Amino acid sequence: MILAGLFRRKSGEDHAGAVYTAIVSAARRPVLYEAYKVADTLEGRFDMVILHAYLVLDRLKTGDLAAQTFAQELADRIFLEMDRNFREMGVGDLSVGKRVRKLAEIFYGRIGAYAPAILEGEIGLAEAFRRNVYPDGVEPAALQGLVQYALAVRKGLAGLDPAQIAQGQLRYPEVSP
Repeated sequence: MILAGLFRRKSGEDHAGAVYTAIVSAARRPVLYEAYKVADTLEGRFDMVILHAYLVLDRLKTGDLAAQTFAQELADRIFLEMDRNFREMGVGDLSVGKRVRKLAEIFYGRIGAYAPAILEGEIGLAEAFRRNVYPDGVEPAALQGLVQYALAVRKGLAGLDPAQIAQGQLRYPEVSP
């Protein structure tokens, strides 16, 4: 049937969905909320989605053109899922766009903070997390734990080929407190 192919998803969309699912799964790790004291709220969970997405996007930018193109597909998928989640929560159509725009500003603001901070290592990341993840303060051990966690995840992702990630093959490294 000719019409059957019209409704298939592009393969990149399927891969972006798989990577998005892996990002959300990693952002839900209990260690983030228990040991590293990230607020177990919508905002805290969104911060962890942003962190994990940033680490993947950072890895993808080191790949070839296909990996870099996939990075944009992944970012698009993240915002598509935000839109879908708002609609499922019953947010009215007129305000969904405004809310997604606000979250996009936060998303790109955090990425703008993390990109230079990660190049500075522990000190830079600690300051970025203090401002963004822990604006109300945090115990030094929890802050240092999240910094070490992020660096360990980044190191683990460095061992993955960006082309594999673009094919939906993303496994976050296991990191213990």
